[in-house]
Amino acid sequence: MICAGASANAQGSIDWNKELKERITVNGYAQAGYTYTHVDGKNSNTFDVKRTLLWAKARITDRWSFLFMHDFNSQVQEFYTDYRITEGKGLTIRFGQFKNQLSLENPLSPVVVELVDVLSQGATYLSGCGSDPLFGVNYGRDLGIDLYGELADGKLRYNLEVMNGRGINKKDLDNKKDIIVKLDYRPMDGLRFVTSAQKGYATAVATSIYDERYDWKTNSYYTTIAVGETYRRDRWTVGAEYKSNGGQNDYWKDRCFTVRGEWLAGKDKENVSYGGYVTASAPLCGQLDWIASVDYFNYNKDVPEVDGGGIYNDESNKDCWNLVAGLQYWFFRKCRVQMQYTYSDPWNSATIHRVQVQTQIAF
Repeated sequence: MICAGASANAQGSIDWNKELKERITVNGYAQAGYTYTHVDGKNSNTFDVKRTLLWAKARITDRWSFLFMHDFNSQVQEFYTDYRITEGKGLTIRFGQFKNQLSLENPLSPVVVELVDVLSQGATYLSGCGSDPLFGVNYGRDLGIDLYGELADGKLRYNLEVMNGRGINKKDLDNKKDIIVKLDYRPMDGLRFVTSAQKGYATAVATSIYDERYDWKTNSYYTTIAVGETYRRDRWTVGAEYKSNGGQNDYWKDRCFTVRGEWLAGKDKENVSYGGYVTASAPLCGQLDWIASVDYFNYNKDVPEVDGGGIYNDESNKDCWNLVAGLQYWFFRKCRVQMQYTYSDPWNSATIHRVQVQTQIAF
């Protein structure tokens, strides 16, 4: 009986090494490089670290998982749990802190995006990645709930999010929640059409350089949103992406021609912004790709340029063009070296010429 009990105990024991290996995955990446900038006759250069992220995902059950992500160059980025409600992929609920689904670009990982600066101006500004002073730096992430899933054999994908609208690692300040809706239609492998919208509120954490109106009585500019004020914040996007290999994700050996474009718009109180971009990449030879991007964004369409009380340009003086050309070399799986030249024509400074070299190590 003793032998039988020992045998049963051995058969019923858990191989924890195997369990951990099968249920917990750890991934990470680091991006660092060199930047040279020429603007208004002045040169600057620096080595820089862009991102150093590490995350772990635990598959608790076949339906339930948890993820934790930390950026060692800044702060905790994501922590959320997913629970698949349906048998298939029709409905899953996510709760925690994660990337919001506004726009085609914002949910994409910097590991696969072509540009060293990652997102377009519009996606950076409207999704809360740092260029909007009113909202602060939140890396396109927020706290809340996401209901998402796939329908029609994966051809239609959707997200319905209820978010704080405050950003990462912060409580809500206005007791109002933001609603984000996204539809992603994929009629064929490699082709997708995406539209998204956000309706909600935000509380200003700083004065915005884009929030301006012109007072013709005093011949001066003034702001409309005060620090601490809760204001209406809405966004809309529509875009498309095509990958010639049917959307495969082997960036080392199965690279393809990719083109992605999007139109984005937003309204902060009464300030309307809009813009668009087109980014493309294609293999040249071996593991070498070329990349190109045209990016325009108007941060406030209703601010005229004035001189001595008279309008000499009734278009906004808050717009900016970025033109990018470069190469990237994939030397191992998701590891690459990028070299890019950016011509930037911003509204608030002379023309900027920038050369960037970046190395990416990912696993």
